[in-house]
Amino acid sequence: MKAMIIEKYGKNTPLIMSEQPTPDMGEHDVLVEIHAASLNPIDFKIKEGKIKFLLKYEFPLILGNDFSGIVVKVGDRVSAFKPGDEVYGRPRKSRIGTLAEYIAVHEEDISLKPRNLNFEEAASIPLVGLTTYQAFTDIMHLQKGQKILIHAGSGGVGTFAIQLAKMMGASVTTTASDKGYDLVKSLGADLIINYKQENFEEMLTGYDAVFDTLGGAALEKSFRILKPSGQIVSISGVPNARFGKEAKLGWMKTAILSIVSRKIKALEKKNQTRYHFLFMKSSGAQLKVLKEFIEGGHIKPVIDKVYHLKDAGQAFQYLEGGSAKGKVVIRIK
Repeated sequence: MKAMIIEKYGKNTPLIMSEQPTPDMGEHDVLVEIHAASLNPIDFKIKEGKIKFLLKYEFPLILGNDFSGIVVKVGDRVSAFKPGDEVYGRPRKSRIGTLAEYIAVHEEDISLKPRNLNFEEAASIPLVGLTTYQAFTDIMHLQKGQKILIHAGSGGVGTFAIQLAKMMGASVTTTASDKGYDLVKSLGADLIINYKQENFEEMLTGYDAVFDTLGGAALEKSFRILKPSGQIVSISGVPNARFGKEAKLGWMKTAILSIVSRKIKALEKKNQTRYHFLFMKSSGAQLKVLKEFIEGGHIKPVIDKVYHLKDAGQAFQYLEGGSAKGKVVIRIK
């Protein structure tokens, strides 16, 4: 099968179109002919080796973390899916590789795709959808009437997060540029802060939650706007010791995370708030819930650009440039 691979970590490491063997299947696996995949910031972080403290892969490595396609074969103990089913999913972190013509994925990691989406639209959902759903429901327990700040509302995660937060009844503030204003407004944002002209930390107070997609200074300033007992969930900040324990990384890695997250821990204590680093988990059951939201008209995909598989390198560059409004999708079939 055709697949887009890297042979080593590195920012300038080229993506190579390569012939690779069709993946082997286990008894609980489903073999999917991939029609589309989407790119996410974790893809270039993996490519550059920034995740190898948490995840180690062998080379050649097929990149890509979510997909949509058609089931062509099922394992002996699979009962939920059959050949011909149209599905979408996010393979578990040890089995990535969606920039390819086929993938073998555990049946628990996929769902039937939303009926009202085409393959490219469906491929844009799994990673950002699961990330946001787990942040809002599993960690924040976001409630109707609560105030949440969502950073970078016009990005891939942000466009989904605004819609889900509004569906859950929250009051949504987001940061965006002039170019992203109309988009985030159309998605339901109640208050939009132009991050190029305004300082959100000087304008907001008494917030219940922050969903951080940026890390760095934006994350640190976010503690100032929370009320006591408020929560920050970050997908771009530093993992802390709490995450190390929950992820069962072992005492040495957990100790290292405790050291590198000292500043965040101090901000937690000073502001009487709680910080969570989120490393999303695959879940076909949650994808089924998102499918119902999408089919009910509550959430729609937002796609910026679609590239062919052979042009995946250009797609990576575009996404890393930081100007994408919504998702960047790779058409494979």
